[in-house]
Amino acid sequence: MMDEVDSMVRDLLLVVEPEQEVEFEKVDRSIRQLHAELKDLDVESVTRLALKNTPIGAKGDTFGLCTLLVTLTTAGGVLPILMDTARDWLARSAVAQRISVTINGDTLVLEKSTADERQALIEAYLRHHEVF
Repeated sequence: MMDEVDSMVRDLLLVVEPEQEVEFEKVDRSIRQLHAELKDLDVESVTRLALKNTPIGAKGDTFGLCTLLVTLTTAGGVLPILMDTARDWLARSAVAQRISVTINGDTLVLEKSTADERQALIEAYLRHHEVF
């Protein structure tokens, strides 16, 4: 039987900050790719968020375009895999400047840096949230 702590459902926000002067279509396509990669993981759901009364893609909709709500269970160690996926996506992305991950108000910001720097940040963040 699973321990109650081991099977908690958690939400986290992934916010992508696009590079300046990147076309909407390129950013949208890149966010769709990240969305698909996250859905392939063992997560409960991945949802693109939009501002109230603002359809995704409307002018000024940077938040809705670039924010994903990910719901996952704490069992199974999916958070480290999710972090690896976000890190790898950022490294490949031509449109993203940085990506932030927020759990319970605690935010980790990954920028285009060396793989070793990103990995060190992720490991420290995961230690802080080791229930995952």
